[in-house]
Amino acid sequence: MTTTTTASRPLAIAAKGLRKAYGDKTVLDGIDLAVPAGTIFSLLGPNGAGKTTAVKILSALVIAEAGGLHVGGHDLAGDPQAVRAAIGVTGQFSAVDGLITGEENMLLMADLHHLSRREGRRTAAELLERFDLTEAAKKPASTYSGGMKRRLDLAMTLVGNPRIIFLDEPTTGLDPRSRHTMWGIIRELVSGGVTVFLTTQYLAEADELADRIAVLSDGKIAAEGSADELKRLVPGGHVRLRFTDPTTYRTAAITLREATRDDESLALQIPGHGSQRELRALLDRLDSAGIEADELTVHTPDLDDVFFALTSGPGLPNQPEEAVR
Repeated sequence: MTTTTTASRPLAIAAKGLRKAYGDKTVLDGIDLAVPAGTIFSLLGPNGAGKTTAVKILSALVIAEAGGLHVGGHDLAGDPQAVRAAIGVTGQFSAVDGLITGEENMLLMADLHHLSRREGRRTAAELLERFDLTEAAKKPASTYSGGMKRRLDLAMTLVGNPRIIFLDEPTTGLDPRSRHTMWGIIRELVSGGVTVFLTTQYLAEADELADRIAVLSDGKIAAEGSADELKRLVPGGHVRLRFTDPTTYRTAAITLREATRDDESLALQIPGHGSQRELRALLDRLDSAGIEADELTVHTPDLDDVFFALTSGPGLPNQPEEAVR
């Protein structure tokens, strides 16, 4: 199995034909994944689609029934211990022990990674400061807010200095401010060369963070690409022109015969993705006819539209091969 991309960037995760079933239910049906190092890859799917199972297989917690897998350059089947040493995992539910302090949680992780007492204390102090938890370090973790517990959980994951981190719904239950704080931390990690494999319930989170996104449906990868590539799979994008002068509106409607008219609001809707080239062509047509719109807005499908289209029915028609797997 290759562990380099066509752009010669090494793959942090390379999976081929992963399959897993529980009884009669096939959760993963031969999926392929390729995650370049130093990027954020997000796996989306409905509840029960197999996202957590995929994370457990990739992080050497569950054995796949079929398929090949390399993580951090190590063959999972041949050297699972090397894979475990290269990764960190933050699950849906916090691993923080609320009965002890934040600092004690960190030192416990340092012991598990066989760090010396001196090195463990230094690492714990650095990470607590990095995650803005120094003032709360001596307090029981049970007194922490949800956002603080999540930050402590991720700090504990980083004690072993992993280069690949699996974040399984890391911001579930957090308020918007805490979620944005966590996003900043994730970006900082990636800027330092860490690879992040992210599952999330929040489609805006994947849109905001991920370099590439895969949508899991019925055990298969229904589509994969950047957020913009996936959005272009969904019909419904359009440019809306609104006018205040009825005469100008009627002239524009004659000029733009492909537009859908809204005579009540004096608005025209023109199908399109709202690309720079499309907008320039549209404005050139209006200029050549001496027409000036009072308002122009671009409406594009979002990841919610993509998600529902790919997971609620037979799929999307005429899907470009390069964006769909």
